[in-house]
Amino acid sequence: MIGFFFKKTFFDGWDNLFTLVLQNVVFVALAALGLLLPAVARVPAPVSYAAALLAIVAGAVWWSTCVYALNEVADFHSVKMADIPAALRSSIGPGLQLGAILVVLWLLVSIGLPFYLSHGGLAGALAAGVLFWFGLTALLSLQYYLPLRSRLGGGFVKNIRKSFVFFFDNPLFSVFLALYNAVSLALSGFLAFLIPGLAGIALALDEAVRLRLTKYDWLERNPGAPRRALPWDELLAADSELVGKRTLKGMIFPWKE
Repeated sequence: MIGFFFKKTFFDGWDNLFTLVLQNVVFVALAALGLLLPAVARVPAPVSYAAALLAIVAGAVWWSTCVYALNEVADFHSVKMADIPAALRSSIGPGLQLGAILVVLWLLVSIGLPFYLSHGGLAGALAAGVLFWFGLTALLSLQYYLPLRSRLGGGFVKNIRKSFVFFFDNPLFSVFLALYNAVSLALSGFLAFLIPGLAGIALALDEAVRLRLTKYDWLERNPGAPRRALPWDELLAADSELVGKRTLKGMIFPWKE
């Protein structure tokens, strides 16, 4: 399944390269206007903080919009500019919710860890360890929140619960997905964060959730089947046929194939 995830994510990103670039341009513009410009212009600190906060809020909403819109790509469709307003309307609330959770989580960890470690002793170390692992578990789980909500619907609490269930049922895949996205973001720096960028990461999350949901569909149809020996070749046969085989020439000059 991991190999197919790489293949499908890459091909879908390649087929929708222009869309990903346009979506990433918005992220770059928000970072430039909200973070870099105030620093260069040396505006007063309150104005700089306000600009940064607005940029982060706008970035969270746009991130959510990308996840909602790129679900179509994961389902072998394309995204048109006309689809963005509908995705934006649906994703504002979830994006703000996720952004607020991440801010609270960051505050808890950044304040709590130094506080507990400064107390020393076994109790302080134990509390710091519990807080660290809680924060890491929450981060790994929350990467599923927007893809699950955009695909399956439902409210805040329901999808938070699903996100944690997804993590605890797929811990190794969750770690792999987080590392994959971290490497993707690091490599994006060489291309000014335009490819794959945050939009590419949003697409990867959509692809991951769509593929993992096939596991639960199969388990529902086959109660009592072993959960650790899934017939992935069978489950992904239809998707593999749709993705097909490609050559480098065909990817760059598709009209010559």
